[in-house]
Amino acid sequence: MRRAPAFSVRCAEVVPSPCCGESLSVIGSRRRKLFEATGEQKLLVIRRMRCLGCRKIHHELPDCIVPYKRYESACVESVVAPGAGEIAVAADHSTLCRWRSWFRLQTTHLLGCLASIAIRFGLDVAEESSVPSQTAHHRFGRFVGDADGWLGRAVRSVANSNFWVHTRSAFLSEAL
Repeated sequence: MRRAPAFSVRCAEVVPSPCCGESLSVIGSRRRKLFEATGEQKLLVIRRMRCLGCRKIHHELPDCIVPYKRYESACVESVVAPGAGEIAVAADHSTLCRWRSWFRLQTTHLLGCLASIAIRFGLDVAEESSVPSQTAHHRFGRFVGDADGWLGRAVRSVANSNFWVHTRSAFLSEAL
């Protein structure tokens, strides 16, 4: 922590475990690198929390992080949003292509999760347009709005409801 300034992340609200809804207790922290659109690197200190019910460990991520991505959610959002035009993110072309591919593959899952969350909480979302050419960005707008930060809001809702698809191979080791 002495080498580079670090920012401690702490949620102001009490969030229950996404697995079973029990309380979470802080068991430590870990460092997490995060890149801004300019390419500048930030060091965040993320709290590690254990569920008092199921004993699973969770990390408290701020809205500016998409799980398993190294850039801020605003950077990813600016690349995957329609009509992005000129990209102002200091990342390789292959990284930008991977983000777009990831978003195309996850769109159906994320929208289904948001619809499920809306039904669970009895929220009345706007009816889907009968026009099939509606972009994914517009469909997300029905649930989380279309203002800046829509990807962070969608990711937060899906991750906090335990609907996030884990992509790490370590997750599969439990089944072996």
